[in-house]
Amino acid sequence: MNETSLLNNIFRLRAKKIDKFATNAEEIQHRVLKSLLDNASDTEWGNKHGYSNIRRYEEFASKVGVQDYESLKGYIDRMRHGERDILWRGSCRWFAKSSGTTNDKSKFIPVTSDGLKNIHYAGGRDSVSLYLRLNPESRIFSGKALILGGSHATNYNLPNSLVGDLSAILIENIMPLVNLVRVPSKKIALLSDFEEKMDKIARTTCNNNVTNISGVPSWMMAVLKHMLDITGKKSIDEVWPNLEVFFHGGVAFTPYREQYHQLIRNPKMHYLETYNASEGFFGIQNDFADPSMLLMIDYGVFYEFIPFEELDSPNPNAVPLWDVEIGRNYAMLISTSCGLWRYMLGDTVRFTSKDPYKFVITGRTKHFINAFGEELIVDNAEQGLAKACAATGAQVAEYTAAPVYMDTEARCRHQWLIEFSKQPDSMDKFAEVLDKSLQEINSDYEAKRYKDITLQALEIISARENLFNDWLKSKGKLGGQHKVPRLSNNRQYIEEMMAMNK
Repeated sequence: MNETSLLNNIFRLRAKKIDKFATNAEEIQHRVLKSLLDNASDTEWGNKHGYSNIRRYEEFASKVGVQDYESLKGYIDRMRHGERDILWRGSCRWFAKSSGTTNDKSKFIPVTSDGLKNIHYAGGRDSVSLYLRLNPESRIFSGKALILGGSHATNYNLPNSLVGDLSAILIENIMPLVNLVRVPSKKIALLSDFEEKMDKIARTTCNNNVTNISGVPSWMMAVLKHMLDITGKKSIDEVWPNLEVFFHGGVAFTPYREQYHQLIRNPKMHYLETYNASEGFFGIQNDFADPSMLLMIDYGVFYEFIPFEELDSPNPNAVPLWDVEIGRNYAMLISTSCGLWRYMLGDTVRFTSKDPYKFVITGRTKHFINAFGEELIVDNAEQGLAKACAATGAQVAEYTAAPVYMDTEARCRHQWLIEFSKQPDSMDKFAEVLDKSLQEINSDYEAKRYKDITLQALEIISARENLFNDWLKSKGKLGGQHKVPRLSNNRQYIEEMMAMNK
């Protein structure tokens, strides 16, 4: 019996509890909300909103308005200065630094002890539980786990208080026993210079028996490619012959899938998507054949959803999980044991099942293009690019897109800046297939493209190699959980990148 078989019994019990998500979702979410309210009833926020008197979801929704980072920022800053019992009971020593779509350069998301244990680490545990169920022949514990993380720094010079990438906070506080099966060393994992970290990870782990890897696809790919450069190997299988699974999240995997298949040629290699963010851990893929993820409903997270078309309403109508509709696009609200209350996460999702609740991430509430009423979201873009790549043999490494509101000839269009890891057979065909695919996927885009009256054919600009990484580096955002903005309603990002595309 191998090491994984022995440990599998522990994870099997948890997998059975997850099975109850299919039948007890509403009851589980009611229990979560009650626990959150009880634990925060004596906090400043809880007293202000009468948490001790709330008995039903409807009361909670009526007493607490929809929040965003701006509305909670003052409370969070006081928590960062060491004040207790503000948004959550006790003090908070860790804050995940996240670049978001707010008025500030960075957001600082509280990560409480309760949230660390009951949300973030629970998600890591359940990722393994569901993977072992999907792959009963796994030998994942016979080797090491390569966990790619960011970096952290002292928070306001307070003792034992840190601010930084969530992944760095998780590595810093991880159970000591896990360090026995994790690489690289904590010292290397927490380096702030990504290029130095990438080199040291590759050099110190190439001779380890790595069976599983975890991280953001874009940054993990940079590490793996560097690994091949320094070892002279043709594929990662030659470096780590027992590698069997990549737990990935943070960005959509679609643009990277074919590149990973070239890097890791083992046909038995598995890819499991997770939905983890600075604000919490929300979903795990539980079927290799189904890209949708299972919503994790028994952590310290209570979910609500706002229909996408109501986002601009002054009083949007949020619904609890049990009232969502399959196929509808929603913005997610979360209330968590990290002290976020009815918080607008910024992501949009679409449910594919309600027994159990499964979903796909469709984009960001502020990362879309709706300059002419086309309502183009990231999910549309990913599907369109996949079809264009399939039709032309191309591979996309990175991309961003923005509208051109009116050029010198009074023409309006979408402009796509794409870094190809493999150029298309024909750039014109790539653009044509992408444009037609978007029309097939999105009826609003199709209507605006009708006879080129409102919106003309899209434009593709080929980016030089490493343009997107260079842009992130210029922003001090190379590595960690930083992401390239895929779609934008304004031209700030694309103009900055195009200025560097030389």
